[in-house]
Amino acid sequence: MRALRLHGDRDLRLETLDDPPAPAAGEVQVRVRAVALNFLDVWGYRGMAFAKRKLPQVAGVEAAGEVVAIGPGVTRFSLGDAVVPYGAETCRECRACREGRDNLCENVRGIMGFHVDGMARELMNRPERLLVKVPAGVPFTDAACAAIGFGTVQHMLFDNAKLEPGETILVHAGGSGIGTAAIKMAKAIGCTVYTTVGDDEKGEKARALGADHVINYREERFEGEVRRLTKRKGVDVVFEHVGADTWNGSLLCLKRGGRLVTCGSTSGVTTQMNLMQLFQQQYRIFGSFGCSMRNIAQSLEKMAAGMTPVIDSTFPLADFAQGLERLEGRKVFGKVVVTL
Repeated sequence: MRALRLHGDRDLRLETLDDPPAPAAGEVQVRVRAVALNFLDVWGYRGMAFAKRKLPQVAGVEAAGEVVAIGPGVTRFSLGDAVVPYGAETCRECRACREGRDNLCENVRGIMGFHVDGMARELMNRPERLLVKVPAGVPFTDAACAAIGFGTVQHMLFDNAKLEPGETILVHAGGSGIGTAAIKMAKAIGCTVYTTVGDDEKGEKARALGADHVINYREERFEGEVRRLTKRKGVDVVFEHVGADTWNGSLLCLKRGGRLVTCGSTSGVTTQMNLMQLFQQQYRIFGSFGCSMRNIAQSLEKMAAGMTPVIDSTFPLADFAQGLERLEGRKVFGKVVVTL
């Protein structure tokens, strides 16, 4: 089989490996059909966490495929079923796993494609318990975006921030994969959406998705615009994933008692903040990482109902690095997907 393996900093190689063995008891063999790219892939490509990895390592943190073989004892899947693999090697034994809070597993072995071998390969064996069935009619390119592109947003907005119909929300980087999904999910429940973008072309595309107010952060201070547009009241929720560059401005955009939910730090991992502002304004700040398998199923249900992910571009497996470069260069509007 073909597999894309990372050998070192920005050293990706398309290689031929032995096919995996027949699936063991409780396992399913999946033929990968599409891999969606994320900043976790970019960070891995740049060499982050090499000290904790055994290289070479198969890349790819998010994918979809079809069942091509079934091990003894498997009952939930049949040959030909479309599936989305869960990307973390969870233990299923700890309290968080037993309660369905998979992304809080106390004994997680790592994230596929970042700490352990990932999904950018033609065949892989996965435990039945770590697969989610894809509803009929959802194409592989869309389903490949469910585990991170949609699942992360589902967890952020509804498990953590508890976004309610009719509320106001600021979505940072509205042209990103998770930004486009956040706009769609918020508009679907009747929220007023403010979003930031890096150029006017992305702004028009964000408006077409349903954003009510678009702010070009290269031309205007987004915090000043949000406060002006809300008559200095602020928004109920800020969807934050940029990091240090936007953190304090994001806090200024919140109304009293507002909620900020964050899952990323692409502009930097450290910042300073005003603690008096935090407690006087009674802000609520939620860190959010990944999602549960329930969130993936919810995301796939939304796709089946017509809420499709925004696909910026697709590349064949051999051009995986070009997709990463497009993502790293922030040229994208939506998701970059690699097809196998």
